[in-house]
Amino acid sequence: MKRFYKEAGVMPEADGFAVTLDGRVVKTPGRRALVLPAKALAEAIAAEWDGQRDEIDPETMPLMRLAATALDQVGPQRSAIIDAVAAYGGSDLVCYRVNHPEELARRQNAAWAPLVDWAAATYEAPLMVTDGLMHAAQPEASLVRLRAVVEAADDFRLSGLQNAVGALGSLVIGLALMEGRLTPEQAFAAAELDALFQIEQWGEDAEASVRHAALLEDVAATRRYFDALTA
Repeated sequence: MKRFYKEAGVMPEADGFAVTLDGRVVKTPGRRALVLPAKALAEAIAAEWDGQRDEIDPETMPLMRLAATALDQVGPQRSAIIDAVAAYGGSDLVCYRVNHPEELARRQNAAWAPLVDWAAATYEAPLMVTDGLMHAAQPEASLVRLRAVVEAADDFRLSGLQNAVGALGSLVIGLALMEGRLTPEQAFAAAELDALFQIEQWGEDAEASVRHAALLEDVAATRRYFDALTA
């Protein structure tokens, strides 16, 4: 789509802040008005629209995508999304360790043990850690508490959390990113620890390099989205 507007802006609304293009409120792909709960988020999305050149590239507007997802998908599908996000807690990658190589085991423990401890202290949700890939059943009370955290997120935060957990493959790491416990770089390193270790041993091919760059960019954008929601 070619750029059809001169400037993007922000306009106060009764229930938040609307993003506008030449004074007209932006609509989501689902035709909902793009009204955000935080002015900082509306301004950040307006900046994404202002940053477009002759052609509009949705790939360069990650905050717009997350906000539109909150309005178009999370609201109507909230229960199913909560189920999907909370389910990661039952087999969270930070709970599955190796015994060898010793260096990988050491790195897993150094990166993941503090996150397991953090989840236990923050959410009263201790998780069982196991060696190998065999499934380890987690305490039901812990899963209930982690689910309650997911349920407590409003639609906009749940959109970001869904994206973070799906990208990182871990509910604990996703929550740590949302809460500011981890930076985007730390969250990426924790989620990709095994892959990064293998790259050290055998090198990185071009496809993996592109995937890692895209993942880190996605995680960083999700952190900016969370920050703008709470600014």
